[in-house]
Amino acid sequence: MSKELVIDVSATEINIALLENKRLIELNTDKSSTQFSVGDIYLGKVKKVMAGLNAAFVDVGYEKDAFLHYLDLGPQFQSLNKFIHLNLSGKQKPVMSKFRIEPDIDKNGKISDVLSVGQYIMVQIAKEPISTKGPRLSSEISIPGRNIVLMPFSDKVTVSQKIKSDEEKKRLKKLIESIKPKNFGVIVRTVAESKKVADLDTELRYLVSKWDEAFNKLKDIKPPKLLIGEINRTSAILRDMMNADFNSIFVNHDIIYREIKDYIKTIAPEKEKIVKLYSGKVPIFEQYGIQKQIKQLFGKTVPVKAGAYLIIEHTEALHVVDVNSGNRTKSDKDQEANAIEVNVAAAEEIARQLTLRDMGGIIVVDFIDMVTNENKQLLYEKMKEFMALDRAKHHLLPLSKFGLMQITRQRVRPEMNIKNTEKCPVCMGSGEIIPSVLLVDQIENELGYYLSKNPVKKVVLKVHPYLEAYLNRGFFNSIRKQWQKKHKCKIKIVASSSLAFLQHQIVNVNEEVVTV
Repeated sequence: MSKELVIDVSATEINIALLENKRLIELNTDKSSTQFSVGDIYLGKVKKVMAGLNAAFVDVGYEKDAFLHYLDLGPQFQSLNKFIHLNLSGKQKPVMSKFRIEPDIDKNGKISDVLSVGQYIMVQIAKEPISTKGPRLSSEISIPGRNIVLMPFSDKVTVSQKIKSDEEKKRLKKLIESIKPKNFGVIVRTVAESKKVADLDTELRYLVSKWDEAFNKLKDIKPPKLLIGEINRTSAILRDMMNADFNSIFVNHDIIYREIKDYIKTIAPEKEKIVKLYSGKVPIFEQYGIQKQIKQLFGKTVPVKAGAYLIIEHTEALHVVDVNSGNRTKSDKDQEANAIEVNVAAAEEIARQLTLRDMGGIIVVDFIDMVTNENKQLLYEKMKEFMALDRAKHHLLPLSKFGLMQITRQRVRPEMNIKNTEKCPVCMGSGEIIPSVLLVDQIENELGYYLSKNPVKKVVLKVHPYLEAYLNRGFFNSIRKQWQKKHKCKIKIVASSSLAFLQHQIVNVNEEVVTV
């Protein structure tokens, strides 16, 4: 199994596509204006305490106050709270190794017993703002690294259950216990298997320094204030997913390319050579077949194998997926054999769709009815197998007597929602267009108007491949060359198959599409 990461960098956002054997399995968008990412640690201020909800609303700088439930405070909340206020008081700065841990809070306690309006509190973003809701918070602070996760105010060391060898688990636990500072707990991640003590010690010291640095910022600040920012989405994906299966990382921006290469050096030096700078003329997502897959996979109707398809609907309360056999009803196989074959293929695609769209909450799947209990159990086991690679927490139930499967999946970010139907960019939905013979004149007029207002030395014009061939036809006397002489500007014409036949775009030096 080979994995590739393709990164498309534009002026306003970074699109990150994860391919597995050339198939798109995950798509992330990291906007330059995005705030409040999962993992960010803030010093906030309690605005409201809601006894009925056993929760509080905290100001972290978002337009709506963030939500913090009592159960998300974490057992060591009193220790965290005391440590923060000792730092804020301006007295002698407390040292973690000499700090006395307070007793755990009562699991069945009340929010009003530990929080009050106006109180300063350290919180971590557990769920990004979604729809009309503000961020969801936690005070059980964790600082993730490549191999380990640091947990302040805990002395426990736990090792990932995905490491199968009991001997390796014992080795890692003993190793971490021997090097970790007092009053810090550690979760050992799966990728730490077989790692040397020097690598783990270096990372541990780095994470502890991030924690110490956050408290150095506390002096003379008023909330809301970001204390520790999570790394960007690209680096987070690399940190959490980088393994031996990764064989290529393509990026079309030289600065981001160097940043990723430097980051790879720190987490997996042996993988530095897989980072490659893409400089082709064709847009990077088109070059690697991603744009076509996006258009195909993000619609209401999603094709499966051999004519079967899914219908995916999103309601306020849940997601509904309907499995249809399509033209498979004409198959020579009996109904039961046809049903299990379509259902298993659909289950694989559903597992992919959940990750791809980052669908969360409750998902109800209406599979094709099956008669035998053996086939129902087989489908349930296959669904668990397909979802085993999903990094989000999830839980699924066996088929009900109505043939429905219920799935819950953790949602920490807004769902990825891309429309694959578009209003005609040429007629704008009117059904009528200008005479095609006038198209070239219209493009030149728009180009001339833009250049008269913006006297630049170079401009890019994106058009349909047929139109690109026509405008560049002729080596010495092409239409492009005539335009360059007339407007005294270098004009680069780029073919883009994502544009309609009569559609065109003018792109400025900042790689932004301009409106004329």
